[in-house]
Amino acid sequence: MSEPNPEQDPERPTPLGIYDKPSHPSVTEIEIVAVALSVVWLIVSIVFLVLPDKVDGGGFVVTLLAVFMPVAMIWVAAMAMRASRVMREESARLQTAIDAIRQAYVIQQQRAASLQEPGVSKKLDEIAETAKKAETALATFSSKRTEPVRGEASVATGDQTSLELGTPAEDIAPPLTTDTFIRALNFPETQDDAEGFDALRLALRDRKTAQLVQASQDVLTLLSQEGIYMDDLRPDMARPEIWRQFAQGARGRAVAALGGIRDRSSLALTAARMKQDPIFRDAVHHFLRRFDHMIVEFEPVASDADLTALGDTRTARAFMLLGRVAGTFD
Repeated sequence: MSEPNPEQDPERPTPLGIYDKPSHPSVTEIEIVAVALSVVWLIVSIVFLVLPDKVDGGGFVVTLLAVFMPVAMIWVAAMAMRASRVMREESARLQTAIDAIRQAYVIQQQRAASLQEPGVSKKLDEIAETAKKAETALATFSSKRTEPVRGEASVATGDQTSLELGTPAEDIAPPLTTDTFIRALNFPETQDDAEGFDALRLALRDRKTAQLVQASQDVLTLLSQEGIYMDDLRPDMARPEIWRQFAQGARGRAVAALGGIRDRSSLALTAARMKQDPIFRDAVHHFLRRFDHMIVEFEPVASDADLTALGDTRTARAFMLLGRVAGTFD
C-alpha cells in the first residue's frame, strides 16, 4: 500500500494557505463606533457652540478646534485599536505558520531516516561479513600447526608448542615490524583488504598485541551498536611529543590534546552507555589499560612518524573517544 502524498490529500491543509493574507472587512465595529461618536459630538457642538452665538474670526477658529479636535482624537484612537487588532491576528497566523513548518520538518526528518535505513543495514551487513571473514581466517590460523623439524624434539603443552628446553614458540617468533603493528591496530579496511588481514594474523601471534587487538575489537563492536564508527570521527590529531608525554606518565592538561574527539553526539552516546551498561564499562576500562601498557612499550622505539601513524588508527581513535569520556585526560 503506497504512502499517501500530503500534496494530494484533500483533507490536509496546504502550507501555502497559512501565508495567505487574511481578508479583513473594510468597515469594522471600531469604525462604526467612531462614526457614531463623531456624529453625536458634531451635533452637540453645533447645538451648544455654534448656534447660540455669532462668532467672530478668532472665535470661529476656537470653535472649529473645539468641534473637530475631539473628532480627530476619536479617529486616532479608532485607528490605533484597529492596528492593534490586526497585529494580534498576524501574530496568531505567524505562530500557526511556525508550528506547521516545525511539523513539516519533523515529517521530513522521519522520511529521511526511513530512506537511510537500507544504507545503514547495508553497512552493518558489510561489517558482519568482514568480521565473519576475519573469524574464519583466525580460526584457520589457530588451527594450523608447525610441523616439527626432523631431529629436533618438541612437546605440546596445552594449545602451545614448546621447545625441549621449555621456550615457548612465540618467544622465538620474529618480532612484529612497526608498520605491521600499526596496520593491525587499524584493522582491515574492507573484506578484500588482504594486506590488512595479513597484518592482523601476524599481530595475533604476539600475545600482548593480540590482547590489545581483542580489547579494541570488543569496544569497536559495542560502539557500533550505538551507531558510532571510527571512520566517521575526525579528531584533532595530537603532536608526537604529546603521545610521548602520556607514555612517560604525564596526565591532566599536559596531555589533554589526546582527547581530540569533538563529536558531541558520539561523546554523549558513549557517556550514557558507560553509565547504564556495566559490561560496556568493564570493556572500556580493560581496553584503556591495554592501550596504556602498549603505548608505554611502543613509545621508546617509535619515531615521530610512527606515533603520528598510530594516532590515526581506529584503535587510537577509540582510545581518544573512550579516554575522554572516562576522564583519562582530565
